Amino acid sequence: MFQSFAQPPVGKNLLGERFARFAKALKGNGLDGYIISHADAHQSEYLPADQERLSYLTGFTGSAGWAIALADRGYLFIDGRYTEQASQQIDPDTFSTVDVVMSGPTKWLKSNLKPGHRVGYHPFYLTVSQVRNFRKTCKTAGAELVSCPVDLVDQIWEEDGRPAPAKGRIVLQDIGFAGESAPAKLQRVSDHLDEMNADAALVTLTDSIAWTFNLRGSDVVHNPVALAFALLRKNDSPILWVDGEKLSNTVRVALSEIAEIEEISDFGASMERISNANPSILVDPDSCADAMRIVLEKGGATLVEGKDPVVAMKATKNSIELDGMRRAHLRDGAAMVKFLCWLDQQPAGSLTEIDAARQLEDIRRETALADNSQLQEISFDTISAAGSNAALPHYRVMEHHNAVIEDKSLYLVDSGGQYQDGTTDITRTIVIGSVDAERKQRFTQVLRGHIAISMARFPSGTSGAQLDTLARLPLWQSGCDFGHGTGHGVGAYLNVHEGPARIAKTGHVPLEPGMILSNEPGYYKPGHFGIRLENLVIVEEPQPIEDGDMPMMGFETITFCPFDLRSVEADGLSDEELAWLNEYHHEVFEKLVHTDLLTPEETAWLSRATSPMMRKSHSK
Repeated sequence: MFQSFAQPPVGKNLLGERFARFAKALKGNGLDGYIISHADAHQSEYLPADQERLSYLTGFTGSAGWAIALADRGYLFIDGRYTEQASQQIDPDTFSTVDVVMSGPTKWLKSNLKPGHRVGYHPFYLTVSQVRNFRKTCKTAGAELVSCPVDLVDQIWEEDGRPAPAKGRIVLQDIGFAGESAPAKLQRVSDHLDEMNADAALVTLTDSIAWTFNLRGSDVVHNPVALAFALLRKNDSPILWVDGEKLSNTVRVALSEIAEIEEISDFGASMERISNANPSILVDPDSCADAMRIVLEKGGATLVEGKDPVVAMKATKNSIELDGMRRAHLRDGAAMVKFLCWLDQQPAGSLTEIDAARQLEDIRRETALADNSQLQEISFDTISAAGSNAALPHYRVMEHHNAVIEDKSLYLVDSGGQYQDGTTDITRTIVIGSVDAERKQRFTQVLRGHIAISMARFPSGTSGAQLDTLARLPLWQSGCDFGHGTGHGVGAYLNVHEGPARIAKTGHVPLEPGMILSNEPGYYKPGHFGIRLENLVIVEEPQPIEDGDMPMMGFETITFCPFDLRSVEADGLSDEELAWLNEYHHEVFEKLVHTDLLTPEETAWLSRATSPMMRKSHSK
């Protein structure tokens, strides 16, 4: 299994003991507080085991959060997705939770710092922008932000047997999947550096490095990336800092043809040496660790602040990558149909959330093999959520809280696979037995929002924030909403979450043809049920519209799997929405049947699941 369910919560006594040792270290370093982020030196969303500092000290295992620890108490900053999870995991005697939306770490410090306070941080785990904001806040309060050479959490963690660093092997991503050679990508970066009047770009994001050099790794759970740093130079070969033990002779030779390879342990010393030549280096203040700024400025380099140039290049997929993503989604769609057919055959109350998650992973693996492919990983921990657990958007099932999938309820499964030709991410909400009118109404409203995004046409320059309202409007009209973004970027056999574009209230980056985004509106009634419906879509080139004034972009849906019509109120759909649903289901059937991956029984199930839906009353 790629996913483990056996992580019990850390005992409150042990968390209390850890905090006591941390407080002692805090005092020993002359500090009044310390800032801890959920990050490593690469600002990864998912972290190797030895980088889970926030989890080690607080017990909280969510994928986003902050902590500020004082000598007598700590404060954990999380959003509403994690409120219940945090309440079950932290020690309330040592940590309190703070809603990060209402009061983020910077705002909290502004209200709680006193003149003379000294607040520490480790410069490798906070970005240039983050440190700049924290320093400004401290200065305003008459306090001091202190860069600590040794991380205080690491200091006490080493005493407890901290996990060993990740040692995943590095492999090359063949041009047949990448669609563009590494030298061609490096030339594109060089051209960008020329425009920015910079000699080089320091790249620290693992997926940016993986894409640029056409390599993949396994250092980070579920993300096919390797821990590395790179300096992409305008007039010279790039430098790639990586653990040499991860490179086979074949990979080392191939990379050596396009880059200078140095040990990642020498990164700091190398950057200091490079800075002494006074180059101008492009750094992204939102992803570059403050430690790197310190080394570069101390050595004499001129910093040119700007966005990591690879992020935008990587987000716009080429034709080979798009074809690979389409293939991966047909394979994954067949696996989902196999799973849903199997699920329908199980008596209500006979399965747990873990039973279902394990079965889905097994089916993905078997389906990939039948398609002459391989499930390399899952793209994130499967959200297998029964009943009220589905009301937690980022619910993670574990053995110590594994619910039964009961009759007359909704079951939500959000999952994905990593294949060499693509990354998938799909959510379906399934009726177990039958459900009441309220659940049908909300399901239909979520589906209408999903369809609105799928059918949207929009001019060049449109951002995700401008489209986000379309997904929410059916819920807004009933006084409801959902608390997460409508969609995120997705990598091509890379990270399942990638920038720079997203469909959300905060998604202000214009959408570009070739970008792949999720379309996943939802609805969550705490303590009762949750609904989310997710497909992936490709942003299409602008096309003319009959009698229109300008060409418009739109979305190509690449996820093929039926929605559960047992929860849909046909009378709640407009003629246009009902037509889209029936056309989509027709396409699902035609595409998946022709994969030759379904059994006759599964094909019969799919035929029933995609039968045209008819309205009971008159047309709207």
